[in-house]
Amino acid sequence: MMALIDFLFRWFHVLFGIVWIGLLYYFNFVQGEYFKEATGEAKADALKKLAPRALWWFRWGAMFTFITGLYLIHTLGAGFNQYIAVGALAGIFMFLNVWLVIWPAQKIVCGIVPGDAGKAGPKALLASRTNTLFSGPMLFGMLASKHGTYSAEGFGQALSSLDDIGFLAGLGIIVLLEINALVGKLGPIASVVGVIHMSVLLTAVIFGLMHFL
Repeated sequence: MMALIDFLFRWFHVLFGIVWIGLLYYFNFVQGEYFKEATGEAKADALKKLAPRALWWFRWGAMFTFITGLYLIHTLGAGFNQYIAVGALAGIFMFLNVWLVIWPAQKIVCGIVPGDAGKAGPKALLASRTNTLFSGPMLFGMLASKHGTYSAEGFGQALSSLDDIGFLAGLGIIVLLEINALVGKLGPIASVVGVIHMSVLLTAVIFGLMHFL
Protein backbone atom coordinates (compact mmCIF):
# COMPACT_ATOMS: atom_id res chain seq x y z
CA MET A 1 0.00 0.00 0.00
CA MET A 2 2.80 2.44 0.88
CA ALA A 3 4.41 1.79 -2.50
CA LEU A 4 1.16 2.79 -4.19
CA ILE A 5 0.86 5.93 -2.06
CA ASP A 6 4.46 6.89 -2.85
CA PHE A 7 3.82 6.38 -6.56
CA LEU A 8 0.65 8.48 -6.48
CA PHE A 9 2.48 11.32 -4.75
CA ARG A 10 5.23 11.12 -7.37
CA TRP A 11 2.61 11.14 -10.13
CA PHE A 12 0.80 14.14 -8.63
CA HIS A 13 4.14 15.90 -8.12
CA VAL A 14 4.93 15.60 -11.82
CA LEU A 15 1.36 16.45 -12.87
CA PHE A 16 1.18 19.61 -10.76
CA GLY A 17 4.71 20.48 -11.83
CA ILE A 18 3.68 20.35 -15.48
CA VAL A 19 0.83 22.78 -14.77
CA TRP A 20 3.11 25.13 -12.82
CA ILE A 21 6.15 25.20 -15.08
CA GLY A 22 4.04 25.11 -18.22
CA LEU A 23 2.33 28.31 -17.13
CA LEU A 24 5.65 29.81 -16.03
CA TYR A 25 6.92 29.36 -19.57
CA TYR A 26 3.64 30.66 -20.98
CA PHE A 27 3.93 33.88 -18.96
CA ASN A 28 7.59 34.40 -19.88
CA PHE A 29 7.70 33.20 -23.48
CA VAL A 30 4.19 33.96 -24.77
CA GLN A 31 2.09 36.37 -22.72
CA GLY A 32 4.88 38.81 -21.89
CA GLU A 33 5.94 39.08 -25.52
CA TYR A 34 2.32 39.49 -26.63
CA PHE A 35 1.79 42.34 -24.17
CA LYS A 36 4.68 44.22 -25.81
CA GLU A 37 2.78 44.26 -29.11
CA ALA A 38 -0.86 44.29 -27.99
CA THR A 39 -3.06 47.35 -28.25
CA GLY A 40 -3.95 49.08 -25.01
CA GLU A 41 -7.50 47.77 -25.20
CA ALA A 42 -6.40 44.18 -25.85
CA LYS A 43 -3.83 44.26 -23.06
CA ALA A 44 -6.33 45.70 -20.60
CA ASP A 45 -8.86 43.01 -21.47
CA ALA A 46 -6.25 40.26 -21.07
CA LEU A 47 -5.12 41.63 -17.71
CA LYS A 48 -8.71 41.67 -16.51
CA LYS A 49 -9.97 38.34 -17.87
CA LEU A 50 -7.09 36.11 -18.99
CA ALA A 51 -4.17 36.73 -16.64
CA PRO A 52 -6.08 36.20 -13.35
CA ARG A 53 -7.34 32.80 -14.56
CA ALA A 54 -3.86 31.74 -15.64
CA LEU A 55 -2.40 33.00 -12.35
CA TRP A 56 -4.90 30.90 -10.38
CA TRP A 57 -3.71 27.69 -12.03
CA PHE A 58 -0.12 28.91 -11.82
CA ARG A 59 -0.02 29.56 -8.09
CA TRP A 60 -2.00 26.48 -7.07
CA GLY A 61 0.08 24.32 -9.38
CA ALA A 62 3.09 25.66 -7.50
CA MET A 63 1.46 25.00 -4.13
CA PHE A 64 0.63 21.36 -4.79
CA THR A 65 3.96 20.71 -6.50
CA PHE A 66 5.59 22.00 -3.31
CA ILE A 67 3.39 19.94 -0.97
CA THR A 68 3.85 16.69 -2.87
CA GLY A 69 7.56 17.43 -3.16
CA LEU A 70 7.87 17.76 0.62
CA TYR A 71 6.25 14.35 1.01
CA LEU A 72 8.64 12.79 -1.49
CA ILE A 73 11.67 14.30 0.27
CA HIS A 74 10.33 12.95 3.57
CA THR A 75 10.25 9.43 2.13
CA LEU A 76 13.81 9.54 0.76
CA GLY A 77 15.74 9.01 3.99
CA ALA A 78 19.22 7.81 3.07
CA GLY A 79 18.37 8.33 -0.58
CA PHE A 80 18.66 12.09 -0.19
CA ASN A 81 21.57 13.31 -2.34
CA GLN A 82 23.14 16.36 -3.95
CA TYR A 83 20.83 16.26 -6.94
CA ILE A 84 17.73 16.29 -4.74
CA ALA A 85 19.21 19.07 -2.61
CA VAL A 86 19.92 21.33 -5.60
CA GLY A 87 16.57 20.64 -7.24
CA ALA A 88 14.71 21.10 -3.97
CA LEU A 89 16.42 24.39 -3.08
CA ALA A 90 15.69 25.84 -6.52
CA GLY A 91 12.11 24.55 -6.35
CA ILE A 92 11.52 25.98 -2.87
CA PHE A 93 12.78 29.40 -3.93
CA MET A 94 10.58 29.20 -7.02
CA PHE A 95 7.53 28.35 -4.89
CA LEU A 96 8.25 31.21 -2.48
CA ASN A 97 8.72 33.61 -5.39
CA VAL A 98 5.29 32.66 -6.73
CA TRP A 99 3.38 33.19 -3.52
CA LEU A 100 5.38 35.98 -1.85
CA VAL A 101 6.52 38.06 -4.83
CA ILE A 102 4.85 37.27 -8.16
CA TRP A 103 1.26 36.81 -7.04
CA PRO A 104 1.13 39.87 -4.73
CA ALA A 105 2.68 42.01 -7.46
CA GLN A 106 0.45 40.62 -10.21
CA LYS A 107 -2.65 41.34 -8.14
CA ILE A 108 -1.68 44.99 -8.40
CA VAL A 109 -0.83 44.78 -12.12
CA CYS A 110 -4.16 43.08 -12.88
CA GLY A 111 -6.11 45.64 -10.84
CA ILE A 112 -7.32 43.09 -8.28
CA VAL A 113 -5.93 45.19 -5.42
CA PRO A 114 -4.82 48.84 -5.40
CA GLY A 115 -1.15 49.69 -5.71
CA ASP A 116 1.59 51.07 -7.93
CA ALA A 117 1.55 48.90 -11.05
CA GLY A 118 4.66 50.68 -12.34
CA LYS A 119 6.66 49.24 -9.44
CA ALA A 120 4.82 45.94 -9.10
CA GLY A 121 5.27 44.93 -12.76
CA PRO A 122 9.11 44.97 -12.80
CA LYS A 123 9.19 43.24 -9.40
CA ALA A 124 7.00 40.40 -10.69
CA LEU A 125 9.01 40.17 -13.91
CA LEU A 126 12.34 39.80 -12.11
CA ALA A 127 10.99 37.03 -9.86
CA SER A 128 9.33 35.30 -12.80
CA ARG A 129 12.48 35.47 -14.92
CA THR A 130 14.47 34.08 -11.98
CA ASN A 131 12.04 31.18 -11.69
CA THR A 132 12.55 30.49 -15.38
CA LEU A 133 16.31 30.66 -14.80
CA PHE A 134 16.01 28.17 -11.92
CA SER A 135 13.81 25.76 -13.87
CA GLY A 136 16.80 24.29 -15.74
CA PRO A 137 18.87 23.16 -12.74
CA MET A 138 15.71 22.28 -10.80
CA LEU A 139 14.55 19.85 -13.48
CA PHE A 140 18.06 18.49 -14.03
CA GLY A 141 18.34 17.77 -10.30
CA MET A 142 14.99 16.00 -10.25
CA LEU A 143 15.90 13.72 -13.15
CA ALA A 144 19.51 13.12 -12.17
CA SER A 145 18.51 12.19 -8.61
CA LYS A 146 16.89 9.08 -10.03
CA HIS A 147 19.47 8.18 -12.65
CA GLY A 148 22.65 9.06 -10.79
CA THR A 149 25.75 11.00 -11.63
CA TYR A 150 27.92 11.23 -14.69
CA SER A 151 31.12 9.26 -14.21
CA ALA A 152 33.49 7.14 -16.25
CA GLU A 153 30.83 4.44 -16.08
CA GLY A 154 28.02 6.77 -17.13
CA PHE A 155 24.95 7.56 -15.03
CA GLY A 156 25.61 5.13 -12.24
CA GLN A 157 25.43 6.43 -8.68
CA ALA A 158 24.11 9.50 -6.93
CA LEU A 159 26.38 12.06 -5.30
CA SER A 160 25.47 11.51 -1.67
CA SER A 161 28.02 13.70 0.16
CA LEU A 162 26.46 17.00 1.18
CA ASP A 163 29.62 18.72 2.39
CA ASP A 164 31.95 18.95 -0.62
CA ILE A 165 32.99 22.35 -1.89
CA GLY A 166 31.57 22.05 -5.41
CA PHE A 167 28.13 21.15 -4.13
CA LEU A 168 28.15 23.98 -1.59
CA ALA A 169 29.32 26.41 -4.30
CA GLY A 170 26.37 25.38 -6.45
CA LEU A 171 23.94 25.99 -3.60
CA GLY A 172 25.62 29.34 -2.96
CA ILE A 173 25.04 30.42 -6.57
CA ILE A 174 21.34 29.62 -6.26
CA VAL A 175 21.09 31.61 -3.02
CA LEU A 176 22.85 34.62 -4.57
CA LEU A 177 20.57 34.53 -7.60
CA GLU A 178 17.54 34.42 -5.31
CA ILE A 179 18.81 37.49 -3.47
CA ASN A 180 19.12 39.19 -6.86
CA ALA A 181 15.51 38.18 -7.58
CA LEU A 182 14.41 40.16 -4.55
CA VAL A 183 16.62 43.25 -4.68
CA GLY A 184 18.64 43.11 -7.91
CA LYS A 185 18.25 43.61 -11.63
CA LEU A 186 17.29 41.55 -14.68
CA GLY A 187 20.65 41.79 -16.42
CA PRO A 188 21.11 39.01 -19.01
CA ILE A 189 17.74 37.41 -18.21
CA ALA A 190 15.78 40.44 -19.42
CA SER A 191 14.98 38.81 -22.77
CA VAL A 192 13.41 35.44 -23.54
CA VAL A 193 16.51 34.30 -25.42
CA GLY A 194 18.71 35.53 -22.60
CA VAL A 195 16.90 33.67 -19.82
CA ILE A 196 16.84 30.44 -21.85
CA HIS A 197 20.57 30.62 -22.50
CA MET A 198 21.35 31.56 -18.91
CA SER A 199 19.22 28.71 -17.55
CA VAL A 200 21.16 26.19 -19.63
CA LEU A 201 24.44 27.81 -18.60
CA LEU A 202 23.45 27.84 -14.92
CA THR A 203 22.60 24.15 -15.10
CA ALA A 204 25.97 23.35 -16.66
CA VAL A 205 27.88 25.48 -14.14
CA ILE A 206 26.18 24.08 -11.04
CA PHE A 207 26.47 20.44 -11.99
CA GLY A 208 29.96 21.00 -13.39
CA LEU A 209 31.02 22.35 -9.99
CA MET A 210 29.43 19.37 -8.28
CA HIS A 211 31.30 16.86 -10.42
CA PHE A 212 34.67 18.46 -11.00
CA LEU A 213 35.44 20.81 -8.09
